[in-house]
Amino acid sequence: MGMAASQARFLGLTARKTNVEYEGQQINQQRTTLSNQSANYYNQLLGMEVPVPPSVDDFTKTVYSFTDGALENVVTSLIAQGEGKFLVSYTRSYTDDTAVVSTTSSIITRSGTEGAYVYNVGAKQLRALGQGLQGTEGNYSLTAEFKEFAAKDEYLSTLTEDQQIKLLLEEQAYKEKLDEKYNKDVESADDFWQVYYKHDTTSGTYNPVFYKTNDLTKDTTIYSDKTGASQSFIPAYSTGSERVTDEIKGTEAKLEQDTSGRYINITLNPGTDDEVTYSLTTQTTTDQDAYNDAMNQYEYDKATYDKAIEDINNKIEIIQIEDKNLELRLKQLDTEQDAISTEIDAVSKVIEKNVESSFKTFG
Repeated sequence: MGMAASQARFLGLTARKTNVEYEGQQINQQRTTLSNQSANYYNQLLGMEVPVPPSVDDFTKTVYSFTDGALENVVTSLIAQGEGKFLVSYTRSYTDDTAVVSTTSSIITRSGTEGAYVYNVGAKQLRALGQGLQGTEGNYSLTAEFKEFAAKDEYLSTLTEDQQIKLLLEEQAYKEKLDEKYNKDVESADDFWQVYYKHDTTSGTYNPVFYKTNDLTKDTTIYSDKTGASQSFIPAYSTGSERVTDEIKGTEAKLEQDTSGRYINITLNPGTDDEVTYSLTTQTTTDQDAYNDAMNQYEYDKATYDKAIEDINNKIEIIQIEDKNLELRLKQLDTEQDAISTEIDAVSKVIEKNVESSFKTFG
């Protein structure tokens, strides 16, 4: 190999060695970046909060209750006030057998002319609820219009005039109940409610059925031009039983405990003329709905947690594969670097011999 060729070869190998070293540095930099990414993912794993399933004990509590005749009372709050006294809040529940409740809706038939429509349920004609009295309290009498209507009504015609007066007074009381429950936001007119009496063939009694006049007359209530029947069912109300619950707040009380620490007696309004003592009934209850909601939330959180873990592990696995590929490439570069260094050493020796022989030639 000549001097020029050897020099060219040496320069080429040196450049190649430099490129290999540079590529090795780039690979090391990439592996460092991957290592940092992997460390960040592991830190995310360490920082994730593992979902904990709810305990049924967290939704279980001891409930104290006492009865007062037909009233059932459940203690909802006990706040200690010192000197053995408490401020007690409790709910009071009872069954109202004279409540007004929703009942089966009906098809209503309309007849007559606009402004003087008559409404019927089957053969039963509706009339304004509680209307038909004249005179003053203690000296009521029936209007002629009501007497005419009652004479043709299957139920009203069986009642004496005194019974009819009492029935209308009862209807006025029902009207107040209906307004309070179903008509709070609207000022009720005298003819706001309509009524007819339905025969209960089982008991033989007649029970009132109420309708809002507005439901009968509003524009969205469509009646057939041929039959006069409403194209939709009209909401109806009647008398029935209903559970009523009131909440009593901040009543002063004293409580007596047994040896286990549970309360066994409660004295309301101690030291006053209204003082009264009741025996307490203890019951352990679980808010199953709240527990189910918490369990559903746990299942959702667990699924989200598992998905996040899976996603991070997949990313770490990809990083590990990339790092393995870079490691293999780095080993290839190491092998190539060794081969280049060996060849450089050989070319250096050739150059050295060429230089030595050249100097001898001119020496």
